[in-house]
Amino acid sequence: MTEIFGSFDKIALAALIFLEIIAIATALDALMHARTPQGSVAWCIGLLTFPFIALPLYWILGRTQFPDYLRAIEKSREENAARTREIRVAQQPWRVAFQPAHDSLQYALNRLSLRGFTSGNKAELLVDGDATFDAIFEEIANAQSYVMVQTYIIHDDNLGRRLRDALLACAARGVRAYLLYDAIGCHALPTGYVDELRNGGCHVEPFGTGYLTHRYQINFRNHRKIVVVDGRVAFVGGHNFGDEYQGRSPRFGHWRDTHIRLRGPAVQDVQAVTCEDWFWATKEYPDLEWEPEAMASGGITILPLDTGPVRAMETCTIFFHELIAAARERLWIASPYFVPDTGIVNALQSAALRGVDVRIMLPLHPDHRFVWLASFAYLDQMDAAGVKVYRYKEGFLHQKVTLVDHRLAVVGTANFDNRSARLNFELSIVISDPGFAAQVAAMLERDFEASCLADPEDYRSRPAYFRALARLARLFAPVL
Repeated sequence: MTEIFGSFDKIALAALIFLEIIAIATALDALMHARTPQGSVAWCIGLLTFPFIALPLYWILGRTQFPDYLRAIEKSREENAARTREIRVAQQPWRVAFQPAHDSLQYALNRLSLRGFTSGNKAELLVDGDATFDAIFEEIANAQSYVMVQTYIIHDDNLGRRLRDALLACAARGVRAYLLYDAIGCHALPTGYVDELRNGGCHVEPFGTGYLTHRYQINFRNHRKIVVVDGRVAFVGGHNFGDEYQGRSPRFGHWRDTHIRLRGPAVQDVQAVTCEDWFWATKEYPDLEWEPEAMASGGITILPLDTGPVRAMETCTIFFHELIAAARERLWIASPYFVPDTGIVNALQSAALRGVDVRIMLPLHPDHRFVWLASFAYLDQMDAAGVKVYRYKEGFLHQKVTLVDHRLAVVGTANFDNRSARLNFELSIVISDPGFAAQVAAMLERDFEASCLADPEDYRSRPAYFRALARLARLFAPVL
């Protein structure tokens, strides 16, 4: 018996030594690749002290980039160089160049983007679910050649089945139907839903971060919501495909969200984004229309800015900073999730201190309680600099909209949190046009009227356990 226990002790000791070696190697990886020095220190201490807990967490949450995606896209561009040149040539007449001395924000965003601003576009605000889905399904019903749908969430409910039926109807009449969904966001989608679409002639694929070579990278999500029809119209915004997005949730009631319908050369740029995501999932490019249809007159200037964890620069973080730094009169932000890093907090404070009307609109009622709790921990800092935080009262606020002065508006999929800034694949439609900015301002003013101004005293007067939970939630900001 003594020999048995002695052998067991040796095996346990060997396993512990092996685990510690792996932890040391992983700590070196964290030292080299963590986003911040503070992150490096935290991961190294955790990995060396509590390897049983920290190792699986690091494998799941510790990655800061998704280089496999970028390598695949760059390889595809090289292999399809003629097609890439054809697209660029077709877009060139509508590309807009900006000078840093006169249009510093647009100049910076042009350089940050892989695509750039185009003129000759039309943009239409779609407020809430009925307007959005009526417009989307009308365009799908009128499709002549193909429909591409990319989304983060699909539910097998009334709206989800409406999407299924619309795509099946396309395939039945000879229109190619493509559906790309995020594998994590749609984890609850029944396999029968997908099988029915495939059996009906639709092309359906998950955007997965669960392949064998990076099976632990489930922390990366494709959060984009895109619909493209025939290369002539595109939709982008906050709506996924589920009944709650039409206000049918017993829990939330009214669902406040915003989408946008685009026409013009910007459609090809939106299409290129979802086409590259499709290539990542399938290693194939669909045959699409790349000749833009520009407006004859009165078109506006638009930049579809795709961001994600694939480049050396944190493109979405830089994007947020540029918007904040450029504001001179007003900066209005509507986002369901507000969990920024210290740099974004300081930038917002700086904007308010220089006299900018900085307003942040958040939901009054949470859908993710931990994220909602984290937002309370920022109230004192925002109030100290004069940043006004509003809570939307009439249902759940899910729109992702930013307004800069009287000239530029953003409608897209990115939230003002670390997940959108660093971990998610997102798409933001940047519109440089005073007329459209005025429409967005009017929309947001109605939303502010349906909101209450958050009082930091509400946070200070809450029980100590609530304030402690809010501070604890903020510690998890990098992954929320």
